[in-house]
Parts: sequence; C-alpha cells; structure tokens
Amino acid sequence: MGHWRREYWTEHTGDGRLPWRSSLLVAVFAQAAGGWVHQLQPGREPLDALGRLLLLLGPALLLLRHRHPVPVLYGVCAVTLAYLACGYPYGPVFLSVALACLAAVVAGHRRAAWAAVGALWAGHLLIGHWLYRWLPPPGDGPAPWGTEGGITAWAIAVLAASEVVRARREQWARDRAERRAAERRRVDEERLRIARELHDVLAHSISVINVQAGVGLALLDTDPEQARTALTTIKAASKEALGEVRQVLDTLRAPGEAPRSPAPGLDRLPELVAQAAFAGLTVSVEGEDAARGLPPGTGLAAFRILQEALTNVVRHSGSRTARIRIRITRPPDALELRVDDDGPATGGDAGGSGTGLIGMSERAAAQGGTMEAGPRPDGGFRVLARLPLGNTAPGEDR
Repeated sequence: MGHWRREYWTEHTGDGRLPWRSSLLVAVFAQAAGGWVHQLQPGREPLDALGRLLLLLGPALLLLRHRHPVPVLYGVCAVTLAYLACGYPYGPVFLSVALACLAAVVAGHRRAAWAAVGALWAGHLLIGHWLYRWLPPPGDGPAPWGTEGGITAWAIAVLAASEVVRARREQWARDRAERRAAERRRVDEERLRIARELHDVLAHSISVINVQAGVGLALLDTDPEQARTALTTIKAASKEALGEVRQVLDTLRAPGEAPRSPAPGLDRLPELVAQAAFAGLTVSVEGEDAARGLPPGTGLAAFRILQEALTNVVRHSGSRTARIRIRITRPPDALELRVDDDGPATGGDAGGSGTGLIGMSERAAAQGGTMEAGPRPDGGFRVLARLPLGNTAPGEDR
C-alpha cells in the first residue's frame, strides 16, 4: 500500500511531468475492451474509426489533467457525451471521466467536478429519453430506467471515491507537515540545549578567569605570590572549560553516541565552591548529603543552576568578599536548591548577556520544576529552584 501511495503521488505532485503512464494505460484498456463490450451490447453501434478516435481522445486529454483539471474534466465529459450520442456501447469510455473527476476534486475544484459529472448525467438522460429518436442506432427506443439507475450509481460512486482520495491526501499532507514540524522542534530543542550548555560552561569559567586576571594584574608588583595563585586559578578554570566545551562539541560530531565522560552533577559541587573561593567569595554549603544519588538529568540541571548562580555573584556583586550560602534539601519527591548572596548588587553592566536567569529557569522547567530569583527583603539576592524527583527517597541511588 505504501509503495503504491508513493508511486501515485509521485505522478500526482504537479512537478511538471505529464501523467503519461496512467493515460496510456487507460487508452490501451479502452481500445482493448471496446470490441468486447459490444458483444455484450449487440443493440449498440459497433466501434468504427470515429468510435476508436473518441476512445483515444479522452485519455489524450488526461495528459493535462494536473495542469488544467477543470477544462480537462469538462472536455472529457463532452467527448463522453459525443461517444454516447453516436450510439457506441457503454463501458471503458467512463474510465477517463473517473480519472478526470478524481484529478479535479484532488486539486480542490470540488464544485466544478460535481457540476461536470452532473452535466454528464443530465446529458445522458436527455440522450436516452428524448434525443434518441434522431440519434443512432436506428430504431432505438428510450433507455431502460435500470440503465439510468446504474449510471446514477456510477456517478455518485466516482464523486464519493474522489472525495475519499482527496481527504486521504490532505491527511497525508498534514501528517508530513506534522512530522517536519516535529523534526524542526527536535532540532531547535537540541540547538537550545547545546547553546545553554556552552553558555553555562563559558560564562562561569570566563567570569572566574576575568576576576582572577584582575587580581593578578593588581598584585603583580606588590604580591607576586598571590598573583601566581591567581594565574594558577586561571589555568585550572580554562582547562576545565576546554574539557567541557570539547564534551559538548563531541555530541555534535557524533550524535546519538554515548558521551565519553559522564555529565557533571552535584558530586562536583566542591569544585564550584573552590572556584568561588579563589574569586574572593565565601561559600558555605548545607545539606551535601541530599545531593547524592540523583538521576543524571536532575544532577546536571542542579549543577548548572548552582554554577550559574555563583557566576552571577562573581559578575554582579559589588563586594568581592560577599558571603554565599548554598542550601540543598530533599522535601518529598523533590530536590530544592537555595542560594543566598549577602553582597549588594552593583547595578552596573557586568558584561553578561542577560540570559543567565533565563537559562536557569529553562533548566528547571525542562525537569518539570520551577525556579525563582530576586532580591531579598533584608538585602542581597536569592535563587530558589525546585526539581521533582518522583518517588526517589533521599540518598537513594538511581
């Protein structure tokens, strides 16, 4: 069924090619069956040169049915009426009408298709019950009402089948559009994930490097040993950033493969604390036991949220001796992170892109959680994130 569908719509996509295969098949079938149906209808006129020409003219018009569906349909109906008016036998001539009607309905010309088929039915009724007196075959009587019933049923069936095909084609088009939209969404989400990872890695490391570079320059002449410590911190932060950037880029080079190193989690929280301490901040952590046994996705989100929160303090705090309190708790079925910064905000441009808080919110939302950030009533700044854990008990390894 799928193979037939692909072949049919390859011929019916309006790509400029003529549907000569199906038109040729109709023409061959009409010519071959024309003589056979005359044996079943001995009272009709035998096929002569004119009859065979009319049987060829319908399929010839079908070659243009995708470019000009309405004119072709009316032309095929006119040829069919001429064929019936000449008294030739019923049969394969109606196949051209069916294909022309299908093309018109699928192209969206439903009213024109119903009008053309209705005109054909009315013309046949006129020929069979009034004009037959002056038309071949000689001495013919009015058409039996049983024949009229068959023609009526055939016309309704052709129109109904065309509507079904149109509906199915529209459904296939919607399905293809939905698949393309879903693929675009997946690509966009992956692009956003990679951009968020790079932002979090680079923003934190470069902020630490910027602070330590300033310390090193200020103390280069007066305290060379402290300047050396600052340079050592810069070297460690840059090495860590290069490693994480390389891990992110590896996912681009080999999509679908397992990463070569595990994603960072809260087991690396001591590294964040140490880097903040090198930047002159005082960081205290409560509830480190609650950070154990987290699912990888939750652990990565929690690590990046804390990393960005510390980066914002390094960037924006007006005091390089600001105190930061990190509190990690496990309320029922959740992980809660709270970061309190006691240092006053500078209110100036710290060189950030303004996407840090947005990135934290997106990470929390991606895990089905929430994130709030803002000034505290007693001064300073607070970041509060809540990530769901399902039925994981505290300390349970998943």
